[in-house]
Amino acid sequence: MTWIKNNFPGILLSFIIALAASFLGSQFPIIGGAVFGIVIGIIINNVWGKPSFAAQGVTFTSKKILQWAVIVLGAGLSLKQVLITGKESLSIMIFTILAAFLAAFIFGKLLKIPYKLKSLIGVGTAICGGSAIASIAPIIEADDMEVAYSISTIFLFNIIAVLIFPALGHLMHFSSRDFGMWAGTAINDTSSVVAAGYIFSNAAGAYATIVKLTRTTMIIPISIIFTIVTAMEKKKKAAKDKNVNYSFRKVFPWFILWFIVASLLNTLGFFNETALKYISILGKFMIVMALSAVGLNSDFRKMLKTGIKPLLLGLIVWFTVAVVSIIVL
Repeated sequence: MTWIKNNFPGILLSFIIALAASFLGSQFPIIGGAVFGIVIGIIINNVWGKPSFAAQGVTFTSKKILQWAVIVLGAGLSLKQVLITGKESLSIMIFTILAAFLAAFIFGKLLKIPYKLKSLIGVGTAICGGSAIASIAPIIEADDMEVAYSISTIFLFNIIAVLIFPALGHLMHFSSRDFGMWAGTAINDTSSVVAAGYIFSNAAGAYATIVKLTRTTMIIPISIIFTIVTAMEKKKKAAKDKNVNYSFRKVFPWFILWFIVASLLNTLGFFNETALKYISILGKFMIVMALSAVGLNSDFRKMLKTGIKPLLLGLIVWFTVAVVSIIVL
């Protein structure tokens, strides 16, 4: 009862914001509910301030419900379809992911951007925007301000991509298949990939969506890599400081393991089409709800103090991925 009393108000507040954000996202799909959720949350927290009695539940939503959302989204992923498409797109994905992380860490160091923020921008651009950021943030223990800033940065370049990629594709005389591959590997968020693909052609839209879903599975190896890096860092700190408790069991992102289990269940045919439809709706809503809570925990003044450097890094990484994808294509 105490847990419910402490957490329910914040969970309910996040839920209400998510309902409004999801509606706005359905009206403006290029922007999406997740971005509306963060923006509404930031406005409420920075203009009026979130109620003190809701603070604990908001934090619970931004951390735990975010992880549960990733698991639910895993249930919408068919590893069989991934294997088929992966054979065609794997080489491009490997090159674009490597390019994204190299650009993020090289230019992030030059721009003196903190490790966690440049990691989130890198992973968001390399894999799948908000979902990838949601997966990595708990592993590297990023705070809500870093999550909000990185998602806002990724969102900006998603919009630009939707507006200019189809025209560039026609200019470069891409076939529908080539454009689908480019959009699926170089645009971050799924809704933006779908929008850009179908603007080019129906065939490009369908293929881009499959490529994008395949790219989403790269969350698994990337999460494991970040887990190992985080574990090694904590082990080093524990060796130097006896007050630091190190436990690989605590560091390991168990929600990623459940993400894989959920994907396997879908692959083995445990969910019919109707169930998959509702799983997708639930997963997306949970992401919006969690990111609304992230917005409620974000201090806009702190984000402003961070300056435009993360935005510049986002531009560099996004441009690098788009160019490398074309070269490999």
